[in-house]
Amino acid sequence: MLLEPDAENEVAYELCQLLGRAILPIGQAGDGAAGTAFFFQHPTGEYLLTAEVLARAEVGEIGLRPSVTEPAGVAADALVLPAGLWAHRPGVGVAVMPTDGLHERAAGQGWRWRTQPVPDVVAAGADDIARIGAEPVSVIVLALGVRADGARPLEVAVERAVRAGGGLRVTGELPAGYVGAPVFGVRADPAGEVELRCLGLVLPGEGGHPVATFDRIIAELSPGD
Repeated sequence: MLLEPDAENEVAYELCQLLGRAILPIGQAGDGAAGTAFFFQHPTGEYLLTAEVLARAEVGEIGLRPSVTEPAGVAADALVLPAGLWAHRPGVGVAVMPTDGLHERAAGQGWRWRTQPVPDVVAAGADDIARIGAEPVSVIVLALGVRADGARPLEVAVERAVRAGGGLRVTGELPAGYVGAPVFGVRADPAGEVELRCLGLVLPGEGGHPVATFDRIIAELSPGD
């Protein structure tokens, strides 16, 4: 089901306010690959999630936006991440990192994270995913784009998603930096209230983007990841 443009824009604005500090820029040292990672709070712990293709380099980094540190802007611009910190789930297309080490590194440097993790309560289950068919539905992607000067601003893309080939697919071509970003589905319930679910995260693709859905991501999470 598609929402009216005004409703889509209103939800997109609210997402930025509620979850803007869940989002981090991620890159690989030595090349131009850039994407998005985000914090996710699950009953088994807090995790950083991104597309697996972005976590293959021997050395990568996550950018530290001033708004996600406390005191604001006290940390370096980026944290270097050895590849071994990620648990790879190539069958799903995601990389997972428990955030305990990130919090320990921050404490050792005299600051702490100030984030807004995507909560488990909005993570889409199998039933939510199954409701999406061949008819397009409204989705919102919250990401850190890539400007010509290298800046990574928080951006929102209002797109469409459909079921395709047994999975979900964002039909539009997303800008640079959006791979790894969370995809939120929005729909109106019978009472007219808007329901929000995080469907999963953006994977690389041509002519659109597959979505690694949250029902499959959660099945791969464990306290030992």
